[in-house]
Amino acid sequence: MRLPPSDSRRPPRRLTTWAGVAVLGLGLATGCGHGTAAERPLEPRDQARAYLAKNQPERAVPLLEAELARAPEDLALARALTEAQVKAGHTDAWIAELQRRNAQGERAVNHYMLGLAYFSRASDAGSPAVAAFERALAMKPDEPEFHYRLGLARLESEQYAEAVGPLRRAAELAPERAGIRLPLAKALHHTGDSAGAVKALGALVKREPSPSEVARARALMDQIADPFARFPKAAEPKLEEAMRYLQELDAPHPAIVNFEEILRDYPDLAVVHALLGLAWQRLDDAGRAVEEFKRAIELAPEDGKNHFYLGELYLARQRPEAARPYLEKAVELNPLLDTAWFRLGDLHLERKDLKAAGEAFRVLTHLQPDAVPPRGKLALVLQLEGDWAGAERELMQVVEKDPENLEFTLRLGILFTEQAKQSSKPEERRVAAEKAERWLRKVLEAQPENVMASRALQQLKTPGQ
Repeated sequence: MRLPPSDSRRPPRRLTTWAGVAVLGLGLATGCGHGTAAERPLEPRDQARAYLAKNQPERAVPLLEAELARAPEDLALARALTEAQVKAGHTDAWIAELQRRNAQGERAVNHYMLGLAYFSRASDAGSPAVAAFERALAMKPDEPEFHYRLGLARLESEQYAEAVGPLRRAAELAPERAGIRLPLAKALHHTGDSAGAVKALGALVKREPSPSEVARARALMDQIADPFARFPKAAEPKLEEAMRYLQELDAPHPAIVNFEEILRDYPDLAVVHALLGLAWQRLDDAGRAVEEFKRAIELAPEDGKNHFYLGELYLARQRPEAARPYLEKAVELNPLLDTAWFRLGDLHLERKDLKAAGEAFRVLTHLQPDAVPPRGKLALVLQLEGDWAGAERELMQVVEKDPENLEFTLRLGILFTEQAKQSSKPEERRVAAEKAERWLRKVLEAQPENVMASRALQQLKTPGQ
């Protein structure tokens, strides 16, 4: 069911299987080498990584075997070696070799690689993989990676309740690993603990999730908070008609008539009350919109979207203090609500609560990594906190991708101008002034009449002003 632009509700999508995500996330966790091969030979790990990237796993295997022999407890190498063996088509032989090694003398890392190898095959992704990871964990009970892989294997075997424990323990042992929260949230959702699942997704977005992790988190959140999950079939035609009036024809009056007809038969449908509120808001009838949004919250208090609608309405009516608790509740109940995070950040910034504002805008940079406004807002917060390096980093994220973005180029010039004025150390002042002049002159080259750039440049020349 497609809803108005002010609502990002979507029908649930089938999640991509977690097993399909790069064979349990195998791969080298190393940095890229710099310089050409002629300038500097690649380190063995980097050379192996290059072979894997070129789909030459046979050449990567001996390098990784040698590296793992030198660092036998390095789990990143263990994953990479197993990945190379699987990609080379040696899965059966590798499993047999690992079994032989364990028969000679058990080692947790060998059971770990055995579990990864089993997990790469659909037929063995259940019990054989689980047993291998359990044995690895029994030998090293405080290794978060082993808890994580065991939980993931149980999850793929649809042992949802059994997956929760190891995944939760992995998150406790490695709180910096954002991705652990995704399978944990899925396991909790399937055990009926929707609140716990949402809390796990909230922890995810406050770390540094990858774009793919954010996409999967959105898909899972759509399942958790699907307002149409139990919508009566008999009312669907009327709802489709109402939505066509509201979305396609921009005719809220007939949409309201249809929504009210649905509510006469089904008065407790929270989603219809929310849609009715949006329709009244379209007609600028704030009183009726508030009434419908509050009714939607009463009927479905766990749906963050309903709180968001009411918060947005209060903001539109210049009532920020009334809006704030509803927006805070909205992101607590649905941490994937981008606009709610942006509104909250602005509200915190207006109240000079820089810590809360920074958190809101930082979350938004994770949810929208390519969007410019969140980085600009976060840079402003960091600048106000005196974190010059942090502010520069956020502004440069935009300028590096879009060198012609004069707004952010100017902001870099202003940032360094302020730093030069406020720094108490002569060398810091000099370096900041040089950076400021470079960025300001770039702006003036493109816009000679830019008043802000001219004034900032003048301040650099006359520091006493």
